[in-house]
Amino acid sequence: MKSDSPAQINFNESGSEVTEQVSAQTNVSGDAATFNPETGVAATENTGVETAALAELTQQIESLKTQLEERSTQYMRIAADFENYRKRTSKEKEELETLMKRNTILELLPVVDNFERARSHLKPQSDGEMTMHKSYQGVYKQLVDSLKRLGVSPMRPEGQEFDPNLHEAVMREPTDEHPEGTVLEELVRGYYLGERVLRHAMVKVAAPKEDTPSTEEDQSSPANS
Repeated sequence: MKSDSPAQINFNESGSEVTEQVSAQTNVSGDAATFNPETGVAATENTGVETAALAELTQQIESLKTQLEERSTQYMRIAADFENYRKRTSKEKEELETLMKRNTILELLPVVDNFERARSHLKPQSDGEMTMHKSYQGVYKQLVDSLKRLGVSPMRPEGQEFDPNLHEAVMREPTDEHPEGTVLEELVRGYYLGERVLRHAMVKVAAPKEDTPSTEEDQSSPANS
C-alpha cells in the first residue's frame, strides 16, 4: 500500500503540470489573437492620417504653384513696363538733346551767313586787306568745321526741282533755259542737321517766259492809247 501511494501522487502531480502548461499556452494564444486585431485597426487609422496629411500637402503645393505663376506674371509685366519706360525716356532724352543742338546751331547760322557775304563782297586790294581777309576766313573755316562735326551740312539746290519741304521760293525768274520750277539760285543757304532739315533754303525759281510778253504788252497799251 505504501508503494502505490507515492506513484499515484507523482502521477497526479505530473498531470497537474501538464494541465497548467496547456492552460498557459492557451492563454498566450488567446492574448496573441487579441493583439493582432488591435494592431490591424491601429495600422488602418495611421493610413487614414497619412492620406489626409498627403492631401493637405498636395493642396499646399498647388496653392504655392498658383502663387508662383501669379508672381511670375506680375514680374514679367513690371519688367515689360520698365523696358518701355526706359525706351521712352531714352527717346525723349535724344529728342531733347537734338532740339537743344538745333536751337544752338540756328543761333550761329546768321554768323556764317555774314562771313559768306563778306567773302563775296570784299575784294582785298592791298597786302593789309589780304591779311585781314585771310584772318577772318580762317575764323570762318574753323566755324564751318565745327558745324560739320555736329552733323551740319549745306544744301546744294541749284539746278534741282523746287521742293517745298526743302526750299522756300522768294523770287521767280521767267526763263526758257530751264524747266518751270527749277531752282536757279540759292539766295540764303539752307542746311541739314543729320537727315533733317535744319533751315530751309531761300531760292529763286524758274518761271515760264511766255508770261513776259503779255506783261510788256499790258505796259505798252496805255502809251499807245
